[in-house]
Amino acid sequence: MELKRKKIISWALYDWANSGFATVIMACFFPVFFRDYWSKGVDPSLTTFHLGTTNSLASLTIAVIAPFLGAIADRGGLKKKFLFFFAVIGIITTAFLSAVAPGNWKLAAFLYSITIIGFYGGNIFYDSLIVNVSPREKLDLVSAVGYSLGYLGGGLLFALTVLMVRFPEIFNLSDSEAAIRLSFIFVAFWWGIFSLPLFLFVKEPKTKNQFGSWNLVQSGWRQFYHTFQEVKKLQVIFLFLLSYWFYIDGVDTVILMAVDYGMSIGLSSQSLILALLITQFVGFPAALIFGKIGEKLGAKTGIFISIGVYLSVTIWGALIQGEQEFYILAVIVGLVQGGIQSLSRSFYAKIIPQSKSAEFFGFYNMLGKFAAIIGPLLIGGVSWLSKNPRYSILSIGLLFIAGGVILYLVNEKEGEKIAKELE
Repeated sequence: MELKRKKIISWALYDWANSGFATVIMACFFPVFFRDYWSKGVDPSLTTFHLGTTNSLASLTIAVIAPFLGAIADRGGLKKKFLFFFAVIGIITTAFLSAVAPGNWKLAAFLYSITIIGFYGGNIFYDSLIVNVSPREKLDLVSAVGYSLGYLGGGLLFALTVLMVRFPEIFNLSDSEAAIRLSFIFVAFWWGIFSLPLFLFVKEPKTKNQFGSWNLVQSGWRQFYHTFQEVKKLQVIFLFLLSYWFYIDGVDTVILMAVDYGMSIGLSSQSLILALLITQFVGFPAALIFGKIGEKLGAKTGIFISIGVYLSVTIWGALIQGEQEFYILAVIVGLVQGGIQSLSRSFYAKIIPQSKSAEFFGFYNMLGKFAAIIGPLLIGGVSWLSKNPRYSILSIGLLFIAGGVILYLVNEKEGEKIAKELE
């Protein structure tokens, strides 16, 4: 039991590690710095379009390669090696962002896109390793532990960097700009250090087959094609992935574009930073609560609850007038953000064969990233064309409606039965 707990915590600490990037850089400092520093003097609507396009192109790259790399990882027992490769890419380019000169939005966007590829690419193999650390009946709770540690770790690092930005003199820094630059380096260091327990203590089962490099690629391609055919035939998996494609698009768009949206409607960056802190610390216990909801009521029910809340958020978000309302929305989002992410991961892990987890999670992440292509482009495009960002946030609600309707058709018990038969 002690060994299992050690593996679970070591695995979950990767969420603690890379959530610093997701919270500090993706959700906050990069959008702020991109708008006020790297894109200073550029039309605000065009800046939103540039940010949305950057997120979309990086997501497209991962979407294209995810299932193929997953197949190779399963065939060659390479999940941890691929995770290490993408994590290193993300860590290095995060640190490099601190050196980009003012006004150079093109270089900032390029480096950021590489960093996103590292972040999302690593998550394919991190997610797939959950089946190596958790028994099937505890997947909901273990997945929730990962997300809850992610919210806590990301929140603590975010709080530290916010203090640096608000009170740079305490840290012997010249100004807030220098503090934000240093934050990029802090995030890279945090990501690297707290990734180590996973690489040291989580073991990946060796595969029976040994392949040379080229044969491994060929074998991976054949396996990818075979699994693609399986996904098309397995209605439960197909319907869940289609549902996930829609609703996680809305979730990712809220995460990626919330700060930019808030600034577009006139809220101060300080208020938005405080709202993000609220979301992080509310998300820590809320993710664990949703893990229990998954165990007691089923993951599907928990996802439905989250979708309903998010739909309400998109409607209210288009109508808010002041900072107090934004803070309330931050609390509400924090209550369900970790829940919908963790339960989606555990629900999917239950309905796929464990021996092909990296490959099937490749499809899972592929659809998630294809969704993240549409969402930022949708919100950026509507904002640019209408010159009113409030219209853009309303459009995201349609994605939650579509995801909920399709999820209703997914039979969880049938999916678990088929997954066991395919082992």
